[in-house]
Amino acid sequence: MKNIPRVLLVEDEPAIAELVAVNLRHNGFQPIWAEDGDAAQRELDAVLPDVILLDWMLPGQSGLALARKWRSSARTKAIPILMLTARGDEPDKVAGLDAGADDYITKPFSTQELLARIRAVLRRRAPEQDAEAVAIGELALDAATHRVSWRGHPLKVGPTEFKLLNYLMKHPERVHSRSQLLDKVWGDHVFIEERTVDVHVKRLREALGTAGAMVETVRGAGYRLTAQPQAVARAG
Repeated sequence: MKNIPRVLLVEDEPAIAELVAVNLRHNGFQPIWAEDGDAAQRELDAVLPDVILLDWMLPGQSGLALARKWRSSARTKAIPILMLTARGDEPDKVAGLDAGADDYITKPFSTQELLARIRAVLRRRAPEQDAEAVAIGELALDAATHRVSWRGHPLKVGPTEFKLLNYLMKHPERVHSRSQLLDKVWGDHVFIEERTVDVHVKRLREALGTAGAMVETVRGAGYRLTAQPQAVARAG
């Protein structure tokens, strides 16, 4: 028998929840509705869904707080999360992605777009990650302990920036286009804008401090991580 993907819909507005649930059922999904974080947690404790549709504004815990919570749990961290929100500004999108969301859709949205995005997060391949330690010059990263250090001093790096740095350090001196980074770091996901990469590169450089110069912009091509930033000419 064909497996029907389970979609946990966390939405406090019954009219929106019913509309989404009806369309999910008509398109081969099994929706489970939870109106707040507590109800959603009970559903997760019972049976894990294949994907979570998570409203940003919820009574009690916000969608951002729930996304962070579920991403930090070994049991739920691999479940794709699609954030539903009326907040469409870039800082809000970045906040949602940083909290662990795999995608972001702004209300009001079309049913077909929502279904396409759900199918995309379900079929995308997992991004490249491993638990090895790597060092480039005096910059060190340990994926197993989630630590980054520069010249022996620990650095505070956000979760998305950590994944980005991990990939760049595993493939140093190579130029990576924005689309390649989206594929390898975020996963094969056509709906996340390439501009998102620029935002996270900027935040990564800020987190690295003086080591941020190691992450170079190659104009018209993308980004690379180099051990000797001063010795490498920038492409024009």
